[in-house]
Amino acid sequence: MLKGLGGLGDMAKMMKQAQEMQGKMAQMQEELENVMVTGESGAGLVKATATAKGELKALDIDPSIFNGDDKEVVEDLILAAIKDAQTKASERAQEEMGKLTEGLGLPPGMKLPF
Repeated sequence: MLKGLGGLGDMAKMMKQAQEMQGKMAQMQEELENVMVTGESGAGLVKATATAKGELKALDIDPSIFNGDDKEVVEDLILAAIKDAQTKASERAQEEMGKLTEGLGLPPGMKLPF
């Protein structure tokens, strides 16, 4: 089609690929809002559920940990569960992004979006 224009044909192909990639990334971002991960602490006594984008959606606390004397322990367990969920969300998002970008020939470990 653009054979007589030298390198412009390659440029047009690259632009098309970039547009396709942009569309796939937008779709993946939407999908990450529906992927749920669960972080835990205290051997499962506290569980935090978040989307793969890191938005906290639910918190489940085993009633056995509610003792007035252990307020600080409960608070620490809640924070630890939330942090665990956020870490898992970040890892899942990177994993999904890696699936999307593996065919692009980008250097390993390169994080998108920039």
